[in-house]
Amino acid sequence: MRCYILKILFFTDTHIRGTTPKNRKDVFIDTLEQKFIEIVNIVKENNIDFVLHGGDLFDRPDVSITVASKFAMILDQIPVPLYLISGNHDIYGHNPDTINRTMLGLLDVLGVIKLIKSGEKVILEKNNIKVQLTGQPYVYDIDTPNHLDYYLLKERDNNVNYYIHIVHGMLLDRPFIKGIPYTLIEDIKDTLADITLSGHYHGGFKLTKIDEKYFINPGSLVRITNSLKEIERTPQVILIELDDNIKIKQLPLKTALPGEEVLDRKEIENNLFKSERIFEFKQTIDAALDFEKMDINEVLMEVSTAENVNDEVKREALRRIALIQMKGLTGD
Repeated sequence: MRCYILKILFFTDTHIRGTTPKNRKDVFIDTLEQKFIEIVNIVKENNIDFVLHGGDLFDRPDVSITVASKFAMILDQIPVPLYLISGNHDIYGHNPDTINRTMLGLLDVLGVIKLIKSGEKVILEKNNIKVQLTGQPYVYDIDTPNHLDYYLLKERDNNVNYYIHIVHGMLLDRPFIKGIPYTLIEDIKDTLADITLSGHYHGGFKLTKIDEKYFINPGSLVRITNSLKEIERTPQVILIELDDNIKIKQLPLKTALPGEEVLDRKEIENNLFKSERIFEFKQTIDAALDFEKMDINEVLMEVSTAENVNDEVKREALRRIALIQMKGLTGD
């Protein structure tokens, strides 16, 4: 029996930004800083060997240098390698190929983090335990029915003990709201990965195990929306211990305050006669009607999920949006 353990810490969707979302009562950047410092301490106190991030490290690809450098210095305190994939907020036009023009790409070049690209295999090794790590960054068509391959690990290297695949996509344990593309765990249960880690869906889902395979999304490290689920949810990280078996531990963050202390519920409380779903749907419609106030990521999502539009047209639209986003940026 193997007497050594390889330890991995996983978290996702940190959405680093300098401003405070309108639904938060606190100073968001200060709260986020406390959470990152706690994660650094968790890594040190638990003798973590590798750290994994599920994407959307930043809330936008061109986050300010001041904000990026602040958190880069904290991440640099993590004494072990930090691997991550890019999320839809990290890149321009939902296109991972734009990563070299982003703050996330800069952190990769500087060696603060290690980006995993689509199709790349990374071998993590410690104490005679080998892990094959792969990842799929966010792309606009990731949750269309004919692209389950994004979620599936189909090749396993020999002489490896465990296989982990990270995906930034709408992976869920149950059907979701009509009109929003998603992928069910049930549809990818034939993956060769021992552990599938996902981000993107901020609410996360309960730890799921099918045929000795684990599917995990702990939810976003931050709570931005003021939905009932977010108020009740406590941000957490996942500790994975590998020896002769797989052990998964959920670690709620001690610095995460109760939802009602940080999320403003006035809007919903003033609409008690409506169900939360109807109210949130109305918010979406209102945003769509007021295009000038829409966040660029909402625009990108609308383009990505538009029905009855040729894929070539979608790709060209996203390419042009990316160019507009990057307009004015200097460099090669």
